[in-house]
This record gives sequence, C-alpha cells and structure tokens, in this order.
Amino acid sequence: MQVVSISSLKGGVGKTSVTLGLASAALAAGIPTLVVDLDPHADATTGLGVSAGDHLGIGEMLRGARKADLAANVVPSGWTKTARRLNGQNTPRQPVLDVAMGSAFSGIYDRPDLGKRDLKRLSTLLGKVSGYGLVLIDCPPSLNGLTRMAWTASNRVLLVAEPGLFSVAGTERTMRALDLFRQEFAPNLAPAGIVANRVRSTSNEHTFRLAEMKQMFGDLLLEPTIAEQANWQQIQGAAHSVHHWPGDSAKQAAGTFDSLLKNLVQAGSVRNRVMRRPAS
Repeated sequence: MQVVSISSLKGGVGKTSVTLGLASAALAAGIPTLVVDLDPHADATTGLGVSAGDHLGIGEMLRGARKADLAANVVPSGWTKTARRLNGQNTPRQPVLDVAMGSAFSGIYDRPDLGKRDLKRLSTLLGKVSGYGLVLIDCPPSLNGLTRMAWTASNRVLLVAEPGLFSVAGTERTMRALDLFRQEFAPNLAPAGIVANRVRSTSNEHTFRLAEMKQMFGDLLLEPTIAEQANWQQIQGAAHSVHHWPGDSAKQAAGTFDSLLKNLVQAGSVRNRVMRRPAS
C-alpha cells in the first residue's frame, strides 16, 4: 500500500484539486484508493461527494487513534456510483474510492509543538486498514502538526506548486523542511516529485518560472504539467470526477492525471522493491 501526502506550504496553489484529480485517475484505473482528508476545511471531502451519515471524521479518530476503527468509518465517494453505472453492474471488480472525512476537530493537532507520540496517530490508524493499493493524504497548507503527522505516515510526499515567484520560493522551503523532517523523524520518506499546477502555456511568466523550477529541482519536476482549466471550479462544485465530466478540456485534464498517477505508482513500486531488498 503506497501512502502519498499531497503537500504545499503555500495556500491557494490547487493542492486539493490535484488530490481530487489523482483520486479520479485512480478510480478510472481500478486502483482501490483511500483519500484521507487531513485539512480541517474538508474541501476534499466535499469534492468527493461524500454523505457523512453517522461516521466519524478523521479528527475524532485521531483523538482516539489506538481504539478507533478507521475501516468502519471510511465512506464511499459519491463518484463510485457514476463509475459503476458507466462500467456496468456486471463488472467483476467494483470500483473502490473511500474517504476518511475531513473534520474541523482535527485542527487541535495543527500546531507546531506536536510531540513524537502525536505524530504517530495517523500511522496507527492506517496500520489497521488493508485492501487499498493507494492512500492519498490531502494536507493543510502549512508545516504544523497535521502535515508532519501525514509525512510520518507516508512513503512519499508529492508537492504542488504554481509557476509563480512566491509558489516557487515556497516549494524550495518545503523541500528543505522535508529534508530536515526525514533526517529527524522518517529516514525512509522520499519526495515523490513536484507537480506544476494551473500552467498557462501562453504566459511568459509561467514559461520563465517553469524553466527556473527545472533548473532548481531537476527530475523532481514532474511531467506532464497541469494546465489551467476554466471549468475546474464547476466540476468540483458539482462533486464530480474529472473523468466523468463531458467535454474535450475535461478529457485532456483526465489524461494528464492518468499520466501523473502512472508515474507516481510506478516510481513508488520501484522504490518499495529497493527498500525491501536485503542488504548484501
């Protein structure tokens, strides 16, 4: 099970949108996936079309991590109904896209002085679930306790940036913070790469910043980049998967996320094999 944190220390760069796009691609690819909405704003939960019912949110489960039953409190994304309809009810393997719902209560852990015991709360919860090929954690846009908790529970961290001055500078700070965190708390944690989001091909500034990012981060800057999409807010507002939305622009965006997910999963599988290889 690959556990990937989607992170940015700068807000407003489309971190949750990237999480939703990757979840959409995973659903289309038939990869059983769990999305953990660790941002107290719970935007990913809303975008995934979740009906809460009596299930606990992630904040309440973190509080009682040793006793909480994560598997009993995940909720299927509303996207799976559409996927089943499109795939046909007789498909041998039904789509799985579950959500550990966001909760404002999780904000009590989003502070800078979280101790090592608290940092392991999410790891404890995820250690009780099985059957997923991929776990995506949507982190808050900060390096406080919740993001550090997510990194502790993850194999890799995927960073999201826009091709702008402040976002590029924030990504560089995040890379330094990630390196320090690995040294102190999680030596097996690795960067999954950096996704450039909301790219306008006609913008000279974006072209310049992408070249700058390539020079700064090398192969960590992933391809393809994600183009700015005019109807993205409409898709999210309707709580729809981008793969289920009509139109050429949505189809193109879906293809971009398919490619990013393929690279993410393949790179993670190679890394996991290397980590399991016995020492000579």
